[in-house]
Amino acid sequence: MNPYTVRPAEKHDLEGARQVMLDTFYREFGYGYQPQWHWDVIDLEGTYLLPERHTLIVALHGDQVVGTTAIRAGGPKTPPHPEWLAKRYPDDDTAQLFRVYVAPPHRRHGLAREMVTQARHFVAAQGYRALYLHTDTRVEGAEKFWSSLAEPVFDARDGDPEHFQTVHFEIALP
Repeated sequence: MNPYTVRPAEKHDLEGARQVMLDTFYREFGYGYQPQWHWDVIDLEGTYLLPERHTLIVALHGDQVVGTTAIRAGGPKTPPHPEWLAKRYPDDDTAQLFRVYVAPPHRRHGLAREMVTQARHFVAAQGYRALYLHTDTRVEGAEKFWSSLAEPVFDARDGDPEHFQTVHFEIALP
């Protein structure tokens, strides 16, 4: 029997989801909570549960949240991203994938892939035209994982290890 469940988050899941996100910022990324990038984590309910076209999907091991994936309306912002990219993914018909995190002891069970699959179906059902994301390829496994699910649309890497090494992707909708 599979000990994991993947489903849309409910209000009682939010503290666990927030903990997975914060642990990722501090332990995986090493730079901690940054309000200019992570403002949504403070109000998960107002950002993901209340808006009709947004969602938060969680992976559970029993009743413990061990993974997250979030969808918000809107494409990439310029700056910091190029203007042509923002125009390609306009806010009114683009969904953006955020916070695809799985706690380390629960990786390699297909949780991220299943959360993204559910997110794709949600995005299609909401009538979005595109599902966009960007990732920092310095995160171990990120580029390989996203390349297996999505098409790269812009490689913004500059080779400077002090900078984010960002690749932008689009995930096909069902």
